Amino acid sequence: MPNNKVWLVIEKSMFGESAHFRVEKNADSLDKALDFKMCLEKLNDSKYKSYFLASDVDTVLEKVAHHHNKSVENGTYYEKHPEVKRPEIKI
Repeated sequence: MPNNKVWLVIEKSMFGESAHFRVEKNADSLDKALDFKMCLEKLNDSKYKSYFLASDVDTVLEKVAHHHNKSVENGTYYEKHPEVKRPEIKI
């Protein structure tokens, strides 16, 4: 199956009470999209513009699940959430 994942950098412009959105950049990875977003934020000279990332639900959930599973595996999840008891490993 081809990799059709696309991340968008969206510009939000406020004009009075209304907001206008437009796609500024698209990228094939989250890292590239974050780089674009950070560059656009540095170039932004208006307090009425902001940038955020968007993608399809499957792509976002896949990324969230991957990072959650990684944090559980390496133990950082349990450090950040002491109310969750780490399961005992039975050998």
